[in-house]
Amino acid sequence: MTTSFTLSATDYAVFGIYLAASLSLGLMAGGKQKDLKTYLLAGHQMHWSLIAISVLAALFSGISFLGAPAETYHHNLVYLWTLVAYLVATPITTLIFLPFFFKLNFYTAYEYLEHRFSVGLRQISSAVFIFRVSLWLALALFAPSLVISEMVGLPLWISIVVTSSCTLLYTVIGGMRAVIYTDVMQFAVLFIGIAAIVFIALGKIPGGLEGAWQIAEAGGRTHLMDLSISPSARMTVWGAFIGGIFVSLVGLVTDQVSVQRYLTAASLRECQRALWFKLMLTLPFVSVFYLTGLVLYAFYQSNPEMLATLTSPDRLLPNFVIRQVAAPFPGLLVAAILAATMSTVSAGINSLTTATLMDFIYRGDNETGSRMEENRRVRTARLWTVFYSGLTTLLALGIERLGTLIEASKKISGFLGGPLLGIFFLGVFSRRANARGTLIGAIAGFAAVFGAGAFTSISFMWYAMVGCLVTWGVGELASFLFPKPTAEQLRFSFSGQKTLSRPEEPCFTSTERHQTAKQPIEDE
Repeated sequence: MTTSFTLSATDYAVFGIYLAASLSLGLMAGGKQKDLKTYLLAGHQMHWSLIAISVLAALFSGISFLGAPAETYHHNLVYLWTLVAYLVATPITTLIFLPFFFKLNFYTAYEYLEHRFSVGLRQISSAVFIFRVSLWLALALFAPSLVISEMVGLPLWISIVVTSSCTLLYTVIGGMRAVIYTDVMQFAVLFIGIAAIVFIALGKIPGGLEGAWQIAEAGGRTHLMDLSISPSARMTVWGAFIGGIFVSLVGLVTDQVSVQRYLTAASLRECQRALWFKLMLTLPFVSVFYLTGLVLYAFYQSNPEMLATLTSPDRLLPNFVIRQVAAPFPGLLVAAILAATMSTVSAGINSLTTATLMDFIYRGDNETGSRMEENRRVRTARLWTVFYSGLTTLLALGIERLGTLIEASKKISGFLGGPLLGIFFLGVFSRRANARGTLIGAIAGFAAVFGAGAFTSISFMWYAMVGCLVTWGVGELASFLFPKPTAEQLRFSFSGQKTLSRPEEPCFTSTERHQTAKQPIEDE
């Protein structure tokens, strides 16, 4: 076997055709963007099945495509317990949080925080989201650049810039409708691609599937149960499951990337159906990627002369494809990874733009204006899209310092997403929490998770839980130092949600909200 490679003309042709097809689908599906609601929320007209696939594709992205097999290859299967965590996180999101997002005419998740707490807390939370997702998108942009760099020999920074430029084209023009349709296409191609890799790899392993399992078992890669209670253990059942619940909730509840896709549905029922379907898809789909790591481990152990070609943990999958898979599969798989990342990054940038516009620039002005006004708003949205595309490109150039893709992704979610989740928990589950107490809790949560990461050996899987629970606990106690929330604010808690407007009723405007009765009510 050789340790050098070149792409064939067929690979380049397939790569170009698939990339052109992805861009064409995105641009055609986007159609004419008449107003912000069409550009940012697809006019509330997306089918629940498309939303389900789009949410899964966005949260999976190129990060997991490359990182999941590498995680199992270098460690074991304990990480699969994070999938079980979705069995808890999905019902919480679907039954408790989604009604709040749909019973009023929201554009962002953080509008809820203004109704429940204050304008300031809404904007602080939105700013945290913008910072966190900018880092996460940089990671999602960095992941496929590894593949391009590995396959064609370009410096990594050139690969990042090329990927970002392609993404920008379709994000600026296509809008959310284009993003969702391309997500569906790339989801299918990714699954077919990973299945092809597994099939080819098994054909190169003595004994096929049974032989691969025996080799992986001998190397400790099939280990699924690590019941250690040490918080410093890198990956245990408890860290993957309990910590995974909080990580999953960060993505499903507080992340505008997900919430914005929910809001493209026509109704609450349609969106709830989408999340249940997404759960059904997640378990088998993601499991296949982690099990791929076992097969590749068996392959490399059976072909030890190939081990020297593995220059980075996250280059495992592209390394196998470019050296062991015949044309046209290398070109197709690289195109699929790139298209997956383009969808994820474009959706993320679209969400960053939405948060910037609706939480800061156009706050309290969600109504459709004149044709000229809406055209101006869409142009403004496109300018912010360009800005965030450039920002994520710059961040991607230095993101490798955070560790492997899986670790870096969870660190970002834990450090910044955990306290944000705690804010939402205070809003929904507490009748005593107020804006100032919640802000104190959030500061304590950020301090706690920073301290855990900087001064302890606690596993990155616990970061989100630490940030959330400290924010929740301190916020609850600190709220007793300040006046109780008003009756209107408590309508946005879990106990008061039945009094909220139905989806077909108009939402409160900023003026109406501040004219509502502000007398505090007694705890029940």
